Order: sequence, then structure tokens, then C-alpha cells
Amino acid sequence: MTPARLRQLFQNGHNAVRVITYEEPEACEAIIDASTGFGLSPCVWSAVTGLRWSLTTDSPPIPETTNAGAALRYLVQSLDRPTLCIFMDLADHLEDKLVLRALRELIECLRTINAPNARSLPPGAGSRLVMIDHRSDVPGVVDFLSHRHDPLPPDEDEIERIARRTLRNINTVRPIDVDSMNKRSFRTVIANLRGLTRRQVAQVVAEAVSDDRFCEKDIEFIILAKRRLVQSAGILEFVDAPASLNDIGGMVRVKRWLAMRAEAFNGGEVAAGLPSPRGVLLLGVQGAGKSLAAKACAAALRRPLVRLDPGCLFDKYIGESERKLREALRQAEMLSPVILWIDEIEKGFASAASHSNDGGLSRRMLGTLLTWMQEHAAPVFLVATANDIESLPPEMLRKGRFDEIFFVDLPSEEVRRVIFGIHLRRRRQSLPEEDIARCAGAAEGYSGAEIEQAIIAAMFQAGSESRPMNAQDIIEALRASPPLSVTMREKVHALRQWAVGRCMPAD
Repeated sequence: MTPARLRQLFQNGHNAVRVITYEEPEACEAIIDASTGFGLSPCVWSAVTGLRWSLTTDSPPIPETTNAGAALRYLVQSLDRPTLCIFMDLADHLEDKLVLRALRELIECLRTINAPNARSLPPGAGSRLVMIDHRSDVPGVVDFLSHRHDPLPPDEDEIERIARRTLRNINTVRPIDVDSMNKRSFRTVIANLRGLTRRQVAQVVAEAVSDDRFCEKDIEFIILAKRRLVQSAGILEFVDAPASLNDIGGMVRVKRWLAMRAEAFNGGEVAAGLPSPRGVLLLGVQGAGKSLAAKACAAALRRPLVRLDPGCLFDKYIGESERKLREALRQAEMLSPVILWIDEIEKGFASAASHSNDGGLSRRMLGTLLTWMQEHAAPVFLVATANDIESLPPEMLRKGRFDEIFFVDLPSEEVRRVIFGIHLRRRRQSLPEEDIARCAGAAEGYSGAEIEQAIIAAMFQAGSESRPMNAQDIIEALRASPPLSVTMREKVHALRQWAVGRCMPAD
């Protein structure tokens, strides 16, 4: 956690700074480092110990300062030296009007004694207030009077320092064999630790050497551990994508479009003078393969795929939904380069296009997402899928938000033959080409997902009779289960008609 930005904030005269992080000790260390040269005496407050004139428990706490308001008031009355006032989790106490009032008075006191036009410097001149909080929501007046600072995640240089320090510390306790870890593999380890917090980096490295060896085989363990930690947050989920585009039937235009931009996204020579691709919106009939197209993006761009479920963002507490969305987008940037898949995006942002009774939450969520889509610089390729594009706000659809809008239609007969071949091979089944052609003809109007289920049903039927599956089993399974294009004919027809001339066909 680099203190350079904090030092710059102190130099620029910010009297009150809010540091939003879960890594409290690391933030405190960076703050103390940033204050070096300013001649500030540190004091630290927490609701458990109260106010102390030390970073450690060596000094006794100031009596009757465990209450946040009392501690703030004490500082207003007792700033007789340049002081670095560090408050832990103060945001949790600002619902108390007396605490909020005391905080405002302390910030005003700092503004007065630090005024550049003061004729003579008061005893406490130069003092600064830093609040280390795990939450970002504070009363509007506090947001106005303070400067918010979100520490950057560790870059690869810092990750390497943490990893080496962790290995040295463990090696002092028990010997670790690191001879089989070459430089290239170590760089791969560092790259795969991107996106984790400082503590998580140390934790994963420590777990990797639990067998007293640090070798190339630990890379796979580190990737799995990273997935586990990211998914434990409950916002982003790693999704396995096909290793090859050959495992995906159809999507010819999508594949061609992605192939033209893959090198630019990965920083190749073609990228010179070109912006990095930002993302695509995939509209289509349910089950036609939008999710598969999202996985095709990951396979084509050769990057990991993480999914964001909009339904997981909404929270009953004010401000928490927006915080979760910002955290998810920040985490995606930390994991970059990555493919971010927002599944069924209309579920999370459709009500922003109409009058809703959610108190403006949908509009705020949409504004946060649109700003990020327009301004983010990290190599995050956004893939959004939708079943009903008319429910989405128009500002989301304009050029610049997405590079292209694709319509994933029901597969043609040629594509259906490819889909049948893929699913049969995946299940170690085989049929003559003429039988596959018969099945593809019988599956007119069926989506890829419905074709897959028909094959599974046919396999169950053949298995129950202890015989190999044949084409007739598949055709009977298709006839027994009408496709969505029949059961919801009007809606599917209207969607397909709407897409004509408005979207680029995926095939």
C-alpha cells in the first residue's frame, strides 16, 4: 500500500481524509509513512481502547474517550501540538448526531489552525485527521468536508515483495525447497496473484508451501485458491470457458469479430493506435446460446471469464447495493485482463428505464455502471446478455458503451448439424452423418440448449432399454418436447422481428 498518494494529499492541504479499506494495519502503516517529514505526533482511536498517543498499546488510553464524540471533542480542546489523528471505523458511529457534530467541529478546527493566511501558527498547526473505514457510506456533509481515498490494490512489484517476504518468514521456521521454481514460473505465480489483497497474497503463498516445497506445480494450486477467495465474496464468480472455439457451434460473425480484436485486447502489435475493445451486448432467444457466446469471448480473447449476477447486488440497506456494484467493478479491474460477463443485465437495470418505486436506486446503479463503462482504462472486456432489450434504458445501448450488439438467433440447419456433432462427441456418442442430418432437420425451431436436452433424453431412453442410442430416439425426444419458439411463438417472433436491421446477426 503505497503512501505516495497520501503524502500528496497532506501536502495539498487536505485536513480530513477517509481511507476505505479492509486492510487496517497496512493502511495505518502507510499513513504513518506518508506523514514522515511533517512532524506529526500520531494518536489513534478505536471504540475498544479509546484515544491513545501511540500506535501501540504501550501508552495508556486517555480516560473517557471510548465514545467517538468524546474523543473528537477532546481533540478539539487539546490540540497543543501538530497531531496525526487516526480514527478506526468512525463511519459506524456517525449516525449519532452528537458524534457527527463533534466530527464537524474537529474538521473546522483543523481548517482554522491550518489556514495559510494565519499570522502566527497555533500550537496544533499542521494537524491532520485520517479515518480508516471498512465502509464508504457516510453522511453527505462528511463526504463534502473530507477527501475519500481508495487504496490501489497491490501491483506486481508489491505482490513480489509480499511473496518473497512470506517465503523468508516461513523459511526461518522450517526449511522450504525453492530450487525447482525458475524465474519464468515465479513471474507466472506473481501474475496469477493479481486481484488479491495483500493479506490474501501472503495467505495463498503460505498455503502453497504447506508441503515445504515451492515449485511450478503450485501455480495450479494458486489459481484454484484465487478462484475460491474471489468467489467467497459472493459477487463475482469464475466460469470455465471452452479451450477452443471449435467447441462452440455457429456464432460465425461473433468469432470473426473477436478474432479481429483479440490482439488489440492483449496488447499486440495491432494495438498500436487502437483502443482496447470494451465489450459486446448479446441479445437473443432464450436458450439460443447467449451464455455460450459469452464463453466464446473468453476462448477467443484467451482470458479468464468472471460472471456478475445483478441479482446479487441488491441489498436492503441504503447505499449497500451501489457499494457492491462498485466493489464488483473494482475487483474486475484488479483481475484484469479479464472478461466480465453480466448475465441477464435487464434484471438489474431494466427499471432504470421507467418510473420505479425503488427510491432512485436503479438510476444510481445504472449511472455507476455507465460511468465505468465509459471511463474504465483497465483491460476489462464486458459481455452483457439480455433476453428483452426493449426493457433496457437507451443510454446503455449507444455506441461507446458497447462496441457491438449481436443478436443470437435460433440455429440454422447447418449450425444445428454442428451442434449435434459437438454434443454427441462430448457424451462419447456417434451417429452417421446422414442420421445427424435427419436430426438437424427434425430440430427446426429448436435452440442449442433444447437440442442438448433432446440428446440427453434419448440417451436415457436407450440406456433404460440397454441398447445404443440411435437417431430415432433423438427425433422422438424432440417431438415429445415442443421448443420455446412454439410454446411462446408470439414473443419469440416479435423479438426476432425487432432484431432485424437493429443488431448484427451472430451467424
